[in-house]
Order: sequence, then C-alpha cells, then structure tokens
Amino acid sequence: MEIEVLEKDAQRIKFMLKGTRASLANALRRMMISEVPTLAIEDVIIVENTSPMYDEVLAHRLGLIPIKTNLEMFSRPEECECKGTGCPRCQVVFTLDKRAVDGPMTAYSGDLKSQVSQVEPASPRIPIVKLSRGQHVVLEAYARLGTAKEHAKWQASVASYKYLPILELKNEKCEKCGDCVEACPRDIIQMKGDSIKLVNEINCTLCKTCEEVCRYDAIKVRWDETTFIFNVESTGAIPPEKIVEYAGQMLLNRSKELIKQLEEINASAVIKG
Repeated sequence: MEIEVLEKDAQRIKFMLKGTRASLANALRRMMISEVPTLAIEDVIIVENTSPMYDEVLAHRLGLIPIKTNLEMFSRPEECECKGTGCPRCQVVFTLDKRAVDGPMTAYSGDLKSQVSQVEPASPRIPIVKLSRGQHVVLEAYARLGTAKEHAKWQASVASYKYLPILELKNEKCEKCGDCVEACPRDIIQMKGDSIKLVNEINCTLCKTCEEVCRYDAIKVRWDETTFIFNVESTGAIPPEKIVEYAGQMLLNRSKELIKQLEEINASAVIKG
C-alpha cells in the first residue's frame, strides 16, 4: 500500500491511496470521521446571562466551536487518572466575560479565554451571541476530548473518497463532434484545435455523461478498483495530515487487537479439542 499527497493546505488534504481494497479505504474514512478525538466544550456554568439567548442555546453554540487540539497533551476523561472528575490532564477551562457598554456588539469565539495557552478556538471569528447595550454574559466552559460517535461536535473532519478515474479516448472512432466536451461537467474533455484532449483526468467524477452522449463509442470511463482519491477537510481542531495519521494508527491498532483475540479464540479451541 502506498500514499501519494496530491494537494495540501492548512485545512484540507487530498491524497491517493494505492494498492488496497474498498473495504480498507472505507474503514480509514470512517475512522477519520468518527474515531479521531478532539476537544469540544461539554459543560457550561452560566454565571450571568442577560442576552436574548437562552442558557441552553448558548451552551449548545459553545459546544459547536472547533477547538485546536494536541492529542499528546490530553487524555480521554474515562482513561485519565482522575476517573473523569476533571483535571488539567483531561479538561480545559474557558471563561467568557462580555458586556455591551457603548452599544450593540457581538461576542465571538476569540473572546473565550483559555487556561491553557496552546488551546484556543480554531477561528476567533465565530459568532456566539449578539448583545444590546447593557447586556452581559459571564460563564465558564469546560472542554474535554470526545469522538463523533458520541456527538457531532467532536467530529475532526469531513472525509470522502472515490476510485481513481481512467478515461480512454479512441481517436480512430472520434468524429470531433464536441458532444462530450459540452456534456462534461468538470471540463476534463476539451477541444484543442481540431482534436479532443483529456485534461486533469483525476478530477473526473465518474458520472459517465461523456460516454452516454458519445454516438460513436469513442470514449470509455472506468476506474482502478485498487486506487482511491481521498479528500479530507479538517474543522480546524487538528491539521488534516494529522487526522489521516491518527486514523491510520488507530485502524492498525484495532486490527492488531482483532488478530490477537482471534488467536486466543483459536488457541482455546485447540486446547478444548
């Protein structure tokens, strides 16, 4: 199995996974979506709230703010030495104290003050609540690690994949009518002079529209069932390349655990036999 990075920036990564099966590709995708833990606000203590927003709605909005997460710094509450009662190893405390003095204003995620300097909202410009003159919000919020299996607020990324497209253009059959050029929704098939050319085939969505409109059977669309194009977009809590790395390691660890349990079951069956 081989991985080739095609595109990458602070929020997204696009890579090619070669030499594997759809079952493994889908397992990796599901790990990235639902199993990679992130920090999210779980408990909120409202000290004062004179805004028009109910306490429950305010707490819900706080929970949906992505928080930058370093998984090496924190433990899951159930795995921590404090047994989930709350300590600096498994919990981060945020405070918000915002008053509209001179006129209407908005409290943003950047107004949350963290007790841990390395932990902050992924973006400082996420609106929390609008305040009119004289309104005041004071609260404490407690963030902990969790996964999207528990709640979507802990989802680290959106991940998808497709097979590697393979487009075959038969020039001897092509009549240069241009029907396929007009039909392609991604501009992959282009007319260059008096000939048809394929451009950026990897962007093909495998819709087969070009194949359907071709009257001369000059173009065929198929795919490589052992190669996959992944698109992963992070919420900002964890860098996208780290999400792929963590998901791959978790998948490997679970596979090893499954093999271990199967060996134990097999050994027990042999002894009883």
